[in-house]
Amino acid sequence: MYCLYAFNGELMCFVHVLLNGLDMAEKGMKVSIVLEGAAVTLVPELEKETCPFNKLYRKAREQGLIDGACKACSVKLKVKEEIEKAGIALIGEMSGHPAMSDYIGRGYKIITF
Repeated sequence: MYCLYAFNGELMCFVHVLLNGLDMAEKGMKVSIVLEGAAVTLVPELEKETCPFNKLYRKAREQGLIDGACKACSVKLKVKEEIEKAGIALIGEMSGHPAMSDYIGRGYKIITF
């Protein structure tokens, strides 16, 4: 089991998170994606049908690969409402941030981007 933590707010970097997550899932691996830091700001853009990566993002969402987005960063970076509207869970059991220890405790290996 793998948890891909995306911190980078660059769209092309996050596309690689999506590609890897989908590839791993296709090969039978259990994968979860968590958006942290600046990566949370990508959700409003990815939600737009005009975004060239919308279909890739939707595919990952449909497969249940996106586990959630950082609650604290979503608030701080002013995208909380857009993330909630998109139906992505806000996670923040560690002072408002998703705790890697929770995923590790459930048997996940963490990969950061």
